[in-house]
Amino acid sequence: MASQARGVRTRRQLLEAAATTFLEHGYEGASIGEITQRAGLTRGAVYFHFASKEELAQGVLDEAVTTEGVRSQPIRLQELVDAAMALAYRLPREPVLAAALRLAVDKGVRGSLRTAWPEWIELLAGILEDAVRRGETLPHVDPGEAARLVMSSWTGAALVLDGVPDGHDLEHHVGTLLDYLLPSIAVPAVLARLDTAPGRGQRVVAEMARDAS
Repeated sequence: MASQARGVRTRRQLLEAAATTFLEHGYEGASIGEITQRAGLTRGAVYFHFASKEELAQGVLDEAVTTEGVRSQPIRLQELVDAAMALAYRLPREPVLAAALRLAVDKGVRGSLRTAWPEWIELLAGILEDAVRRGETLPHVDPGEAARLVMSSWTGAALVLDGVPDGHDLEHHVGTLLDYLLPSIAVPAVLARLDTAPGRGQRVVAEMARDAS
């Protein structure tokens, strides 16, 4: 058990070192040597977990699909809001998530690695399918189409904000984005009860931390 726990810690250490290196230098500019040095490990330890830089990049991308901290809610559409806003709060604070987004839009990576977008769309579509069954959505809503729209809009907001800072953080912008999108998805009675206020993502993440302690 101790050996397994060390392996998990070492793998995480490598992913964080790789993520920081990818953020600083991009995929092409990053090297296994720098990642190894940053992680404070030997090359043998690196290759035990990841056979190549490509595998490290894929490991970072795979970490991007997460609903950690998203509790079950009486309104399923609130879970969609919470997933979007919690990720927006975490992204600037967690290099692995930030690097996953950077890698996903890297043209040199997309042809050879699997991005997290299809899995995110599937996850959001599942939430929306439940919302449809519960009568939370307008009649025209197609869960797959709505999930793709939310995911692509969220990604666009994150990328634009990274290059055009204007005094607001990503969570604020995602909340505003949802305020524009949700009236086209939710029935009025549900829409009025959804919480997209600034700080929602931070509160959701804080709840996760309390649950884990």
